[in-house]
Amino acid sequence: MKKTKPNPSGRCIATALAALALSAAPGLARADTVIGEVAGTKISIFGFLDAGLLYQSKSGTDGKAKSSLETSGITPTIIGFKGERDLEDGLKAFFNLEAHFDLNNGMFHGSGDADGTGSPLFRRQANIGLSGDWGSVTLGRQYGPALLAHVGTEARGFKEQFSNVYAWAYNQYAATAGAVGTERNTNNDVGIFFNNAVQYRHTVGPVSFGVLWALGGKSGSTTENSAWALGATYTGPVTLSASYQVIKDEDTGNNNVKHGGVGIAVPYGPFTFKANYLKATNETRAGAKVSDVGALGLGIDWKWRPKHTATLAYYHNKDDRNPDDKTTNVVISNDYAIRPDTTLYVQMAHVDAGSAATLKTSIVAAGIPAVGESSTLLNVGLNFAF
Repeated sequence: MKKTKPNPSGRCIATALAALALSAAPGLARADTVIGEVAGTKISIFGFLDAGLLYQSKSGTDGKAKSSLETSGITPTIIGFKGERDLEDGLKAFFNLEAHFDLNNGMFHGSGDADGTGSPLFRRQANIGLSGDWGSVTLGRQYGPALLAHVGTEARGFKEQFSNVYAWAYNQYAATAGAVGTERNTNNDVGIFFNNAVQYRHTVGPVSFGVLWALGGKSGSTTENSAWALGATYTGPVTLSASYQVIKDEDTGNNNVKHGGVGIAVPYGPFTFKANYLKATNETRAGAKVSDVGALGLGIDWKWRPKHTATLAYYHNKDDRNPDDKTTNVVISNDYAIRPDTTLYVQMAHVDAGSAATLKTSIVAAGIPAVGESSTLLNVGLNFAF
């Protein structure tokens, strides 16, 4: 396990549609492999393995081309365990354990947790809960409901590479992951995973929603070091999504991060048209504004063959407080589902970066390929689910 703080410009948060649907909440789980059943308790295992070749025409300060073997192109590489047991009167108890690692080197992945708090084994989930007809309550480290709300409306379904999962995460990193005495929140990992959290989820007709509170654990205060999040999805003839979350400073209780979003997806024959807008503001622990990033994603999915889905997406991300921190991006991709659990993918992105572009406006896992320049990236890989 890594002992040092991971580089925030590394692939620290990948969250794709399929990965989020694993077991983030009761009712979202995909079919898993049952590895044991004792006295009415089912234990199952699940995972995604993903790796591919990545070429980029320009990289770093020298602007030279680079080729690499990259882990996680369309989903993170993860392994997880979960369990469920019937209690009485329709009540069930469950647990989720989900770890994140890198397939190119076999190392456990780092995290976006606050500096000095360690790199968790079960970065993505470590929780227990109860569920019934009334919904579910989950206790422990878990996905927040805000990001889950937008999985169906984000232009590329928050895929691991070339999507606004990075605008989401990197805009909630700098203002919450510093050293003691700086901007910091020890219950938040890039606005996606939350420690010490309680979440209620329920589905009422076509609306699924979640409410989360990450308890601060600070003496004399119920706000310092806390976070809260809301997310809702309407699934009908169209899909609508909305979210809002706030992450508070460890010592001052200031709203270091305020993040909201809305989205829509409209199916039409073999096509699905998507639009998603995210807004993130960062402040210092004293309340001074640092950044105000708007991230727009537009996408079209085209199922042009039973096993093929092509996607064309456009992203425009800009910090209104720092106008040269911006990127304009076009992504084209195709996923070939050789079978439902094995996908060969090809995805290409053209990135036009402003002269002061930063991680906060990036759609690329490793950050801006070349600041102030245009670059093209090509990623070809294989995704294996079980």
